Amino acid sequence: MGSKLEKYVDINAVLRYLEGRRHEDGGYCFVSLLNETNVNDTYYAVKIYDLLGLEVPDEEKTIEFLHTSLKPQQATVAIAMAVEGLAILGAKRPSLVFEKYSPLEGKFAVGLGGSEEFGTATPLEATYWVLRAFRAGNYKVSSAEKRKIKDFIESFRKGDGYGVKQATTTMTCQAIFSLNALGYPVPKTGHFHKCEVYGGFTEVPYSLPPYLEPTFYAVRGLRLINEKPRYIEPHIRFIRALQNPNGGFRRSLEMGISNFQNTYRALRALNDLLSF
Repeated sequence: MGSKLEKYVDINAVLRYLEGRRHEDGGYCFVSLLNETNVNDTYYAVKIYDLLGLEVPDEEKTIEFLHTSLKPQQATVAIAMAVEGLAILGAKRPSLVFEKYSPLEGKFAVGLGGSEEFGTATPLEATYWVLRAFRAGNYKVSSAEKRKIKDFIESFRKGDGYGVKQATTTMTCQAIFSLNALGYPVPKTGHFHKCEVYGGFTEVPYSLPPYLEPTFYAVRGLRLINEKPRYIEPHIRFIRALQNPNGGFRRSLEMGISNFQNTYRALRALNDLLSF
């Protein structure tokens, strides 16, 4: 997979960017001068190496870091990320996620806490991350749990997509991913095409400018519903232009520092666009 991407972005610079931010405890921090390793950055480092078909350097230390980072006070999203990261590394998965997420008891993320996207996580976002962890760990969701989760997801439907107050690209993708992970048919939606511009996607229809995160989620969402973007080559050019001199990727054409989250999203979206 890495060789395909090498024709479009500087993969060696990406790897230098990651390696320069790995710390002695096995964790990662996207700001090289800070020794504040965290689950989010470490998760995305694991995902990038996995996407590129490479082994995580000093893997045992990273496994230990993710294990020790799992604490009951952690946000649901962070716990699910750690569990998925451990599964990718072939490590034993702790069951802490079940203390935060119990649909049969009406618990769709106890103590939501931090979010990857919105400051404070929505229960739908937490559901998406928990189901990612379940899938990575081959956890079988019971029929009763599936029904409860499906009904919960559908409570966020807003017209042609999913969201809290209005349909957004991120939450629409998270919803249909979750339904697909549960084994339900993926509902068709025109939301992603309404957010497609000539080079990137937006979070809500008919708006500007495009950003990397809705582009990532829109491309993933279109794959789930078996549709293609209209402007594949302009989207590829948009993503390529986001690579910073330090090897990482930012979120917009105008400005932004690199981080691991954006770097993974850029590589994953680019890889998906090249497969259409």
